[in-house]
Amino acid sequence: MSDQQIASRPSTAEELRHQLADRLLADKKIRTSAVETAMRAVPRELFVPGVPLATAYADDTVSIKTDEAGTSISAASQPRIVALMLEQLQVEPGHRVLELGAGTGYNAALLAHLTGPAGRVVTIDVDDDLVRGARANLARAGVTGVDIVLGDGRLGHPDTAPFDRITATVGAFEVPRAWLDQLHPAGRLLVPVRLAGAVSRTVPFVSDGHGGWIGDGSEMAGFMPLRDPGTTPAGSSAIDLTGTGAATLQPNRDNLHATDPAALTGVLNTRHTIVPTGVFVGRQESFEQLYLWLACRLPNPPMWLRSAKDAFPGLPGQTMATTAGGSLAHLGYHLTKDGGDRFELDFHGYGPGGADLAAQLAAEAALWDHRFRNHPAVIAIPATPPTADPDRGRFVLARSTTPMTVTWNTEDPR
Repeated sequence: MSDQQIASRPSTAEELRHQLADRLLADKKIRTSAVETAMRAVPRELFVPGVPLATAYADDTVSIKTDEAGTSISAASQPRIVALMLEQLQVEPGHRVLELGAGTGYNAALLAHLTGPAGRVVTIDVDDDLVRGARANLARAGVTGVDIVLGDGRLGHPDTAPFDRITATVGAFEVPRAWLDQLHPAGRLLVPVRLAGAVSRTVPFVSDGHGGWIGDGSEMAGFMPLRDPGTTPAGSSAIDLTGTGAATLQPNRDNLHATDPAALTGVLNTRHTIVPTGVFVGRQESFEQLYLWLACRLPNPPMWLRSAKDAFPGLPGQTMATTAGGSLAHLGYHLTKDGGDRFELDFHGYGPGGADLAAQLAAEAALWDHRFRNHPAVIAIPATPPTADPDRGRFVLARSTTPMTVTWNTEDPR
């Protein structure tokens, strides 16, 4: 076969699988040989049947179920997030693993590969059709060592507890007590926690030695929310800021008390104020720690603001925003004038109080940059929450049963 014929023929599933793993390695989402071997071994295309190979191995989500309105309510997660979470979970051969959210069964197959023949994986999903589909996919791939259970993931699986590792592939505003109770004292619980507004992070919790749990780092990622049996995900409809769909704001439950959809209609067509922050970032640098800081500090935590390309000057296609009455402010950035490869962050305000709101956000960004930027936040579920001290970077996030803390201290945050 000539080089031209080789270049023009369609790639096989195996070739695409290795190409995907190569990209994830280059991006440092895969960091260990165990995760790399699993990602190269498990055939993702068998877990999304009917999907073109190129789609199955694209670094993107694949929706597998929608609600009556056509909104996705279950999906095969983006491979880079899958790999990242497997690295965070640190599964070892022989481990007993509980997964909340079976989905396609792909992640359970990867977990089974990591635990090996001496281990066991239990995965739970709330929908009977997803459970049946995951069973069929696992059988098609020849995967053994996985028990798939139909049930409410919030309750865990006490019959086979304790577990060495528990992982949720659904977003949780609160960490269910059952998950903590069913974890081995030396175990690891990985949860995509929505902390406030749209700010969500995957947190691997380990025992703090004092009856509580502390995050061993965290990564930015969003997941469909944990839901009750027989229901669709609870959420809030996007706010159309223009009446044409050119720009929408997505509130969460904890935004509703301070977000007035009617007052925000047309706000992006009002006077536009830009407030610089004096905070600089590199071209490839993430804003995620600033997002987390704003989520803890703002009375109306950040929401995703999405807009059509070039719909409004200075408005990125997706950014974080907050509102107050009929005013809105969002994060922006501009290249510095010194010819360097960095950006200065700024905030754009709209509406009658937009300038003040943008100035407030700029001051928060400057405070974060000056005092806390070099101290990554630690997320914890302490047995007894401490007193909040926002000026020193210690926040207590109210939850009904398991309050969480977010701490940016220069001292030991544990």
